[in-house]
Amino acid sequence: MTRSIDYGNLMHRAMRGLIQSVLTEVSEHGLPGGHHFFITFDTRHPDAELADWLRERYPEEMTVVIQHWYENLIVTDDGFSITLNFGDSPEPMYIPFDAITTFVDPSVEFGLRFETQDYDDEDEEDDEDEAAEDAPAQRGEAEVVSLDKWRK
Repeated sequence: MTRSIDYGNLMHRAMRGLIQSVLTEVSEHGLPGGHHFFITFDTRHPDAELADWLRERYPEEMTVVIQHWYENLIVTDDGFSITLNFGDSPEPMYIPFDAITTFVDPSVEFGLRFETQDYDDEDEEDDEDEAAEDAPAQRGEAEVVSLDKWRK
């Protein structure tokens, strides 16, 4: 088998690291200026933690907004925990970085989209052969996305 550089996986890790750095900065200093984030994540991820009623309402994916009201933002190497307000009801949650499918900061027209993840315990070598035929990027790759979805 020929060795090669796995640019897709390297890009994936770099973009997750970028999100980790941004959230760490926000946890230490707050949101600067008009910055705010729309973070969509896969609620089926085995390490995602959210209230049962939220998981029932969003059985596959959920978008959270970090803007005006949030508390207890704690960032780790694997994800972040945060308390968000849902209809005057504070709800703590934990979002693994690997569960994130999109990260958008519309204030500066920045966005990332990650391909969907499988949460099986398969070897990474096997994962290289699982790219969808119609998908432009292999599983686990990141790309910059259009922000039209989040424009008002």
